[in-house]
Amino acid sequence: MAQMGRPRSFDRDQAIEQALHLFWEHGYDATSLSQLKAGLGGGISAPSFYAAFGSKDALFQECVQRYLATFAQVTECLWDENLPPRLSIETALRQSASMQCERGHPKGCMVALGVMSAPSPENARVTTALTQSRLRTRAGIAACVQRGMAAGQLPTNAHALATVFDSFLQGISILARDGVGHEVIDAAISHVMLSWDISAATTAVSRGH
Repeated sequence: MAQMGRPRSFDRDQAIEQALHLFWEHGYDATSLSQLKAGLGGGISAPSFYAAFGSKDALFQECVQRYLATFAQVTECLWDENLPPRLSIETALRQSASMQCERGHPKGCMVALGVMSAPSPENARVTTALTQSRLRTRAGIAACVQRGMAAGQLPTNAHALATVFDSFLQGISILARDGVGHEVIDAAISHVMLSWDISAATTAVSRGH
């Protein structure tokens, strides 16, 4: 038997997807309950909303977990030690750029944009999972650079390279939001990867290879 006050057209899974797009586009603070109710469709009432999701915070957390389990997987290759470290980073950058620019969802990366998603101090805690995801990606990039150093592909002082790649990855979100085309960003990735190649070439010369 359907719950009282919930329209027949209510589809919880679809509602999560629609809410995800709203939070992705506007952030946590800027997405109001009225926007969520309107975006979920079916004329959902406030009581039905709370019955289905518990609170705006709980809904946001559910949306974040869906994002991390789907869209955010584009950078998981950073932890694939079967891939050469340079290829791991390049693949993560190219896959992320493609995802952030594709149609069918808001532009940019919800994880990267999450740093601005809840600017008020009292709501900063709601983006903890996004912050942790950024830290994990940063650690993955650093691990790839470390693998390159351990394999003798990079100089032993190449740690700053991780910041170069991380900075570029975070910046893709702003470029995508500003309408910079995927082909331009993809071409830029080829240039940023030259920083690895230059460091590798320097290492080879210093070793007399």
